[in-house]
Amino acid sequence: MGRREQNVGGTMKKKTMKLCCPPSPKNEGRGLKVKDQDRALAALAKALGHPARVKILRHLANVEACICGDLVLEVGLAQATVSQHLKVLKTAGLIRGTISGPATCYCVERSAFGRLQAWLGDLRKKP
Repeated sequence: MGRREQNVGGTMKKKTMKLCCPPSPKNEGRGLKVKDQDRALAALAKALGHPARVKILRHLANVEACICGDLVLEVGLAQATVSQHLKVLKTAGLIRGTISGPATCYCVERSAFGRLQAWLGDLRKKP
């Protein structure tokens, strides 16, 4: 269960929310050829190439799940701008979104961070 703050009558109250993103498959992206890994790493790096996306990812990594409206408050950008950044992150496979009623609930794709860490470590190895 995740916790989120909700504005109720002018005061922020903690609300428990159901985890909306199921666990991701393990070893996804492992065993790729070096050339394919390079392309995948470049795509992830491109998605991380904007400070607002990094801020969104940092926030999502610290909470279990979050809806776009909460991210708008956290990042301080317009809803349409946050939605566009979420689309880039989702396309890159760094986050997942699950439709939950009228909103989409976003969470970090933990396996993507594992791949990113492994591929960055591989940069030190000779091809």
